[in-house]
Amino acid sequence: MSKKLTGIRIAAIAAVVATIGSGAALAQDKKVRLQMASSYGASLPLLGESGVEYTKKVARASGGTINIKFNEPNALVPVLQSFDAVSQGSVDMAWTASAFWSGKDSAFNFFASVPFGPSSAEYLAWLTYGGGKELMAEMYEPHGIHAMTCAMVPPEGAGWFRKEIESLDDLKGMKMRFLGLGAKVMEKLGVATQLIAPGEIYQALQLGTLDAAEFSTPQMDLKLGFYQVAKYYYLPGWHQQSTAIDLLVNKKKWDALSDTQKAVLEQACGDSIRDTIANGEASQFVALKEMKAKGAELRTWSPEFIAAFEKAWHEVAQEEAEKNPNFKKVFESYSNFRKEYAIWRENGMLK
Repeated sequence: MSKKLTGIRIAAIAAVVATIGSGAALAQDKKVRLQMASSYGASLPLLGESGVEYTKKVARASGGTINIKFNEPNALVPVLQSFDAVSQGSVDMAWTASAFWSGKDSAFNFFASVPFGPSSAEYLAWLTYGGGKELMAEMYEPHGIHAMTCAMVPPEGAGWFRKEIESLDDLKGMKMRFLGLGAKVMEKLGVATQLIAPGEIYQALQLGTLDAAEFSTPQMDLKLGFYQVAKYYYLPGWHQQSTAIDLLVNKKKWDALSDTQKAVLEQACGDSIRDTIANGEASQFVALKEMKAKGAELRTWSPEFIAAFEKAWHEVAQEEAEKNPNFKKVFESYSNFRKEYAIWRENGMLK
């Protein structure tokens, strides 16, 4: 019995020593102040709020040795210029989504969302253990950026429309805000897509410069009040069944951090992923009920539309793979993982 107690005491002492050692390492670290540009406003549920919470997690876990200043969209640089700003070092880091950089390389889309893509769990499995994060690093590092997945958003709505969509012909000639690979799918169906920053969508719908717009989940779309200017809300969001949010850090700034400080940033990302998945799943039904009460008209895409979207997606994927080696490489990794995962998805999970 005394030997057992002695073992317990030794383990407890070791744990205390480890904790003290970690605290000592943090105390010895040079204090760092970092400016974060955000693509999402601080009050925006999930997307913006998670960025603010991330800065708090880091400050607490680092014992104050890392202070990150969250900046509202466009406060430091325009949202769509965040990539270049982090790359050049004029901004230390950005809270954003890789799909914003599809104009630089369409392969960046895979680290944000994929049409007819997986659940958050399967997506994280590929990103973390299936080769996704290594490919992500390969894409960002030549630009002097260290990138990390730091949040996960549940299925989005497919978009807000000023008029009800009754046939595929109704989509032709429509002007619609769309992000990522889904935009290329809609273009196949005759839609003229535009990528504009989140804060500009409401006014564009209100003024009629857009006929429709997709943005995010019901929770976030409700917050932005889209139901006031385009009352038809279509579901499901076939183009973004799950969405990854990234922290982009200037590589020189990242390399200058101590190992302990890097670990704090990484662990805070893991914490943020857990929180955003849980918060996202707990909030969407509440938002749907509220927007219905405010007059939004919920619509579900018929099988005809889903089939047309999926067919167009396969065409887009084939065309992009043929013309972009990076897209082909990442798409093959993503697709092969999903094929391997299928036996688990089909047999281990309720339909």
